[in-house]
Amino acid sequence: MSNQLDDAAQLAAQLLARRWLPRNQPLVRRALIDQELWRAVNERVAAVGLRVVDNVYADHITLAMLRPAEVAVFGETGLASNNNLDLPRDGVALLVVLWALIVLPKRQRQLARAEEAAEGQGEMFAKDKPLPSAASSAPTLSYRSLLADFGNQLGKKMRLDSNLKLLERQGFITRKGEDICEGPLLDLLLDYDTLAPRILDGALADVLARSTDGEAGPMLTAILAARHNEESDLSDA
Repeated sequence: MSNQLDDAAQLAAQLLARRWLPRNQPLVRRALIDQELWRAVNERVAAVGLRVVDNVYADHITLAMLRPAEVAVFGETGLASNNNLDLPRDGVALLVVLWALIVLPKRQRQLARAEEAAEGQGEMFAKDKPLPSAASSAPTLSYRSLLADFGNQLGKKMRLDSNLKLLERQGFITRKGEDICEGPLLDLLLDYDTLAPRILDGALADVLARSTDGEAGPMLTAILAARHNEESDLSDA
């Protein structure tokens, strides 16, 4: 067997070793436009029960388990649990709150900026305009606002601090002083299509709407108001 790794093996090995890679990394960038390389990478990782996770709204790619591998590794009991990262229940609740405060406004901002850019281009090239990056679109959360708004529900300061460290270690968030930012995995490992309707149409929406965060709060309020107006228009029709 040759000691020289081909591109697919090299990319698979890097993902296994580093857990996530930025989309602008040269080999990742190649794989995203080269269907043969992308297929080869997925075949390599599928051989050990994994799949490549990519999301055009995120700035990274990562790996996740295929369903048969989840059953083999965690068993039916593990699959029935609320997570397989050993996060405590209040840690999962914090993750959902952070996802809602960061990813929902970010997605709205990315789509709005993409539409504005498309309107300024000729129709022929509008579809080729890339989405704004997650780093430039995701709001930065204030730790103090998060503690004031949700500290009582999420175990108060000591538990909140402990769970923030866990989420940072897992790659869901990053910390810049007292600011909380989107991590590489936040918009990759949580399914937007499943989670967004449950939050926006559920009881959590009313709680999140009271966020006092200076950036995410107004954006989330606007999203909820727009959704309410859409529902009103549909009911009137």
